[in-house]
Amino acid sequence: MMGTASLLALAAAASPALASYMGFNYGSTFTTGAAKLQSDFEAEFTTAQGLISAPGVFNSARLYTMIQGGTADSPIEAIPAAISTKTSLLFGLWCSAGDADFANEITALKSAISTYGSELSGLVAGISVGSEDLYRISPTGIANGENPGASPDTIVSYISQVRDALAGTPLSGVPVGHVDTWTAWVNSSNDAVIDACDFVGVDAYPYFQACPSSAVSRSTITNSISDGQSLFESAYTQTQAAVGGKEVWVTETGWPVSGPDQNLAVASIENAKTYWDEVGCPLFGKTNVFWYTLQDASPDTPSPSFGIVGDALSTTPLYDLSCNASDSSPSSSASATASGAASVSGTTSASGTGSESGTVSESGTATVSGTTVESGTSAASGAATTLSSLVATASGVDSGSPGISAGVGSVVSAGVTAVSGGSGGTVTRSSSGPLGTGSSGPGSSGSGGSGVNGTVAASSSPVPTASVTSVSQSGASTNLVSLGAAFVALMAACLFL
Repeated sequence: MMGTASLLALAAAASPALASYMGFNYGSTFTTGAAKLQSDFEAEFTTAQGLISAPGVFNSARLYTMIQGGTADSPIEAIPAAISTKTSLLFGLWCSAGDADFANEITALKSAISTYGSELSGLVAGISVGSEDLYRISPTGIANGENPGASPDTIVSYISQVRDALAGTPLSGVPVGHVDTWTAWVNSSNDAVIDACDFVGVDAYPYFQACPSSAVSRSTITNSISDGQSLFESAYTQTQAAVGGKEVWVTETGWPVSGPDQNLAVASIENAKTYWDEVGCPLFGKTNVFWYTLQDASPDTPSPSFGIVGDALSTTPLYDLSCNASDSSPSSSASATASGAASVSGTTSASGTGSESGTVSESGTATVSGTTVESGTSAASGAATTLSSLVATASGVDSGSPGISAGVGSVVSAGVTAVSGGSGGTVTRSSSGPLGTGSSGPGSSGSGGSGVNGTVAASSSPVPTASVTSVSQSGASTNLVSLGAAFVALMAACLFL
């Protein structure tokens, strides 16, 4: 098992030349489906910056969509909120709803630039064109009834459109990339997307690493909290090896404070703290990190729940966020130690999300350590949930939740090339709001109609939400493999565990 020193070395090797961004993922809607307004984003951003015992100032925010909830193509109100609170932004454009909806994302991006102009200079960390879209067209995504996702060629085309929109503007020099599961990045069928990116964002959740197949003894799959660091490191290093020197940003990871057990993984405040210490602390201040998440109980508590604060925004976290001096980033004004971690007030189970597990077959390559369960979430708003069964989802944009792009996983040859595996199953959530779950921006880890924490455009087409969904992971020769091949790959993957 790799230790903190090795993760520190990995982070140092991937560090950008300038100071690194530390932030959280933010959905565009609440769990009720109501769209967040500027004042709501300001409250969240201010809370993040003032977190007691934090190892630095969390003054960066990852979004999943450029579109304000309830509108067709108006810029999301997180932008003026970021300007007023001096919060840097990782813009996100939702890519899994088709060309017409993506055109609205481009319109919102252009409008934001023309409206806020130079005020955005220095505040935009980067632009993510899509979130786990490659996963959603994988056999696993298809088998789990995901939204359509987008092909590598489509993502490359969308990246080109974004670059054209930025040309000659104050944001022309901002890095443009794509966020997906680590299994998507190690799949060579997605290399064209890597080539088109300035950076890649990786989503990884060891908590969801398990194979749901009854043919495999779940007790043989090691994804307990003691394995969390090594599973994350494996996912991270495999991504680094696959992207050929491109910067790797950690765009989603975390451990739930409450929720159901996932194989050997137990959701608890204590384990969330351990994961923060062993995975987060070595990364903070050394590479760009967007943790999942500040708050996902807003107001309903999803299951599992990843929020480091409870159902009420507070600068007092549920557990101590301080890091040892050897692991932490530079101290911040908010570095006072917390007197104690508040207890989680009980959680209500979410309507569900798909569970993702399995291993990904990579064109004939040998197994790499461990199997991975990728759990994804729908786009933009931010509640994480998982389901063990497959769920059908509505088409449209989802808004972001931990794309349980699983932790680490093994890549096994199942006779077919593994496809971009996992994150982002989406599920239907509360009756308020359209289908989908999610919490921040378009399908941070999954796709589906907007719903929990999702937003709905004026056209009534669902927009990103954010909740976590885990989905079983399998391999396939191409991103367009049949469901039959997906099933065979999943079974083969499980047998290799």
